[in-house]
Amino acid sequence: MAQFLDLFAFLSVLLRGAALAFEALTLGGVVFLFAVSGPIASDDAIVRVRGWLRCSAMMLAATQAAIVGLNTIILLKTTSLRFAEVFGAGFWIAGLLTVAGGLGIAVFASSRLLSVVCPFAFVSILIGSVMASHSVARMEHQGPLMIFTLLHHVGSAAWIGGLPYLLVVLRHTFDQDVSSAITARFSRLALTSVAVLAIAGGFLAIHYIGSIGALVGTTYGVMLLSKVILTGVLLLLGALNFKIVRAVRSGGTPAILPLRRFAEAEVGIGFTILLAAASLTSTPPAIDVSGDRVSLQEIGQRTKPQWPRLKTPPVAALSPATPLDNARGSAQPGSFVPGQVRQSNTPADIAWSEYNHHWAGLVVLAIGVLAVFSRKFSWARLWPLTFFGLSAFLFVRADAENWPLGPRGFWESFQVAEVAQHRFFVLLIIAFAVFEWAVQTRRLPARRAGLVFPFVCAIGGALLMTHSHSLGNVKEEFLAELSHIPLAILAVIAGWSRWLEIRLPYGPPRVVAWIWPVCFVLIGSILILYREA
Repeated sequence: MAQFLDLFAFLSVLLRGAALAFEALTLGGVVFLFAVSGPIASDDAIVRVRGWLRCSAMMLAATQAAIVGLNTIILLKTTSLRFAEVFGAGFWIAGLLTVAGGLGIAVFASSRLLSVVCPFAFVSILIGSVMASHSVARMEHQGPLMIFTLLHHVGSAAWIGGLPYLLVVLRHTFDQDVSSAITARFSRLALTSVAVLAIAGGFLAIHYIGSIGALVGTTYGVMLLSKVILTGVLLLLGALNFKIVRAVRSGGTPAILPLRRFAEAEVGIGFTILLAAASLTSTPPAIDVSGDRVSLQEIGQRTKPQWPRLKTPPVAALSPATPLDNARGSAQPGSFVPGQVRQSNTPADIAWSEYNHHWAGLVVLAIGVLAVFSRKFSWARLWPLTFFGLSAFLFVRADAENWPLGPRGFWESFQVAEVAQHRFFVLLIIAFAVFEWAVQTRRLPARRAGLVFPFVCAIGGALLMTHSHSLGNVKEEFLAELSHIPLAILAVIAGWSRWLEIRLPYGPPRVVAWIWPVCFVLIGSILILYREA
């Protein structure tokens, strides 16, 4: 149970992100089926759309049931509540509404009755999702906030959730005129969705943020900024697709394949935005965080460039390992989730962490520079092997309380959520090295094996947005996470730019091939400037 509690925060964000993704796919599939494809698409394409819709709805119901079960176990194990008392809680009602809606669509996805069931299931899912949002807990403007939250969910589902169905239809439609008509319809729907998202998102931001200071001085505000940045990238890709659609309709280009490739990157970035939204639901709105906001002066002081720390403190100088079954108290206010341990860092702890980040930054910077040189020099194509050194360095030094440096054993260390995340990231880095080395040396074809590198990069960036730290107070927690958000954004952009470099036919635009190496250079630079004091 202690291990389960310690992983609760990370699991809850991942499950919430999965629920938002499957919700978008389910609602987006319904909108796409009835508002976009309609009678235009071929029977084969419609069958595949309905199949995807059924799978999405089933996964939505399963994920939401897992969320309800997880929260129920936490309440029963950490309080004196009985199951009968938990059963009537708001999260149970919201979960049941979402599960019922998902199952309704899944059962009738291939039936003619889908058009009858869909409106009720659609509304049921929306109500359940809104009930789980911040809007229900507000004392002021609750009604308008719930309405705009609903509109925000519909807009994101129609746009982001509809994109995979567009790819499915285009892949199984061989008539250029039909493909052009469907993409034109979806483009109009996407433009409307963007307008709805902008209006609803602006209203929600005003009431959840409250001021510029809260926007840049709280975790909620900075996470919202990350969503805005990624949405801007998404809009850029959408604009490129819109140009392709217009060109196809005017007969200016012989194929619509580039649109499909840009749409793949749109899907990936879009679902990363949904994962960021899941992180927002686990964070109090910025307007409610007043005493622990970080000022611009404090941010500037923490991010002021300094020479990197290249000398490590001894292991003996670090704080003793925290007992896994004993959460220490703290006189300082702090954020808390069940199982999370509060502990103030000593100067030696801070020096150890900064040393790790700075050396990792030097390695990543070298990777980015070598990736740039690899376009001119064949020897630089061995740059992926540098990842092996980075993974070994992080495995040994990332968590000094655990094996091989600390007293905790290898398997025992996985009871700490942050350690489990670090170990998972090490595996991602090894995957980087193996596949990209084989691709760069032409041992594996780039068209398939080369996609592992950008996919792992994008997934790593998305997961980094859920990364949390167990620190002694809210300010320190925010300042530590402040550097992770730009790292996550750059990793996502690097991954999908490399994806486009490989996937675009006829050779990618020159700028696409240069984006991801520059992102790695920037990631390395940010890590070199990382500070905790």
